[in-house]
Amino acid sequence: MDRIITYHITEQDAGLRIEQYLRRRGYSRQNLVELKKMPESILVNGVWYYLTQTLSAGDLLKIHIQETESSEKIPPTKLPLTIVYEDEDILVVNKPAGMPIHPSMNNYHYSLANALAWYYQEQGKPFIFRCTNRLDRDTSGLTVIAKHMVSSNILSSLACRHEITREYLAISRGSVTPSAGTICAPLSRKPGSVIERVVDFEHGERAVTHYRMLEEKNGHSLVSLHLETGRTHQIRIHMKYLGYPLIGDYLYNPDMEHIRRQALHSHRLCFPHPITGEQMEFTAPLPEDMEAVLSE
Repeated sequence: MDRIITYHITEQDAGLRIEQYLRRRGYSRQNLVELKKMPESILVNGVWYYLTQTLSAGDLLKIHIQETESSEKIPPTKLPLTIVYEDEDILVVNKPAGMPIHPSMNNYHYSLANALAWYYQEQGKPFIFRCTNRLDRDTSGLTVIAKHMVSSNILSSLACRHEITREYLAISRGSVTPSAGTICAPLSRKPGSVIERVVDFEHGERAVTHYRMLEEKNGHSLVSLHLETGRTHQIRIHMKYLGYPLIGDYLYNPDMEHIRRQALHSHRLCFPHPITGEQMEFTAPLPEDMEAVLSE
């Protein structure tokens, strides 16, 4: 990745050291350490500067990010890839159900990371996989990937501050009652399992999900869910805790009559752009297998 980010220094920022200015822009200390290793990565009015030098009003600060290495152990694989949005800093993908985010020991080639490695290899560009909102293998929908170290750090910080809004759509059997509410139930790892999670009020980590039933059709409820926290399997366990587990969920509710995977879709993502600050919003329509459950 070769990216030049330009900042116009105003009166408000005059007198700041470059490192102070960049820290206020969301750069991490590690980002600054890495920048110092890159040749002519910090230019002010076309002149190479140290991070400790001071900025003046009217200065043109250019940050040149130069990443030449690619992620190890992610073999490029030609796979279907639905890119919803792409610019120099981020990439938003509509991931299909059944595709893991990362390669694993038992699935080394069929993952979103493999597909993106191929996508960038075809362009002759280095590729480091940095996914911000990870989805379970069988959960479909939107996920955002950072294209360089700075956008990755800022997106991670946005996620930690709950400034990335995530709306999921899910299908449960029956009529969800009450039709809207908030589920506050801490989660922990199920004893004896490396995969499953359980509600655990004594030792679990805080987990909060807001839900609202959108419609009821064919004996099923379509539910909108907003995550306040992002624990592993949070929606799947919280809906089961409510008494309306997702259909098709092999771990928590193996009700496979109408669908062969958990009926869960990452429908909407909203967040400020990590570099420009512009508010971004993306949606992905309900996939065919979930749509079919409601239209049968």
